[in-house]
Amino acid sequence: MTKVMIIEDDPMVLAINKKFLSKVAGFEYVAEATSLDEAKTKITSRKPDLILLDVFFPVGKGIDLLKWLRTNDIDIDAILITADKSSETVAEALRYGAVDYLIKPFKFERFEEALLNYKLFKERLNPSRVMDQSVIDKIKNLDNSKMNNIHENQPIIEEENLNHTLTKIMDYIETHLDEKVTAQFIAKKLGISRITARRYLDDLEKTKFLNMELEYGTVGRPKNIYYRDKR
Repeated sequence: MTKVMIIEDDPMVLAINKKFLSKVAGFEYVAEATSLDEAKTKITSRKPDLILLDVFFPVGKGIDLLKWLRTNDIDIDAILITADKSSETVAEALRYGAVDYLIKPFKFERFEEALLNYKLFKERLNPSRVMDQSVIDKIKNLDNSKMNNIHENQPIIEEENLNHTLTKIMDYIETHLDEKVTAQFIAKKLGISRITARRYLDDLEKTKFLNMELEYGTVGRPKNIYYRDKR
């Protein structure tokens, strides 16, 4: 379970972020802060794995907190959630290690995508795993504006619009909770290749967004059947 702290001075935005976070499997809310000084104290005591960080505060900026983390060798990842659209802020955030940058207002689907991409990325960087050059190259070549999924054999994000495809798959599943689906079914419904659908479904199963079961027929290989628990 990934421990998450929300650092946001707007009560309404803070409540929305907490609600969104509660809907994503594998992430646990552990603390919140409405100022940078409070954030430093709670980071030290609660030790989150990930912070959701605003940029603008009455005193200081979220980027200052990122600098403080790096200066003090505190191993915490950050996703920035802000109305700041300036290229300078985006570049500085990435320079100090932000793993994603969400611009307000945003939809739940984009929020969930950021967390799922982060979780998949961390799984590929499991300390117990021996890295080979191909995996390292895929990590190195990640788009600096967003953490993309990494597949064992090929990068799952290979073309410009595949992140949109991921959102479409999750949207379909969320609006058809009574259905159990196969990669072939999703491919036909969304107009994508079966291989692409299978890779996304497998990764969503790994992050616990989906469950998977095998369906055995009279002949041939068993089918992977994917479904999402009703919540």
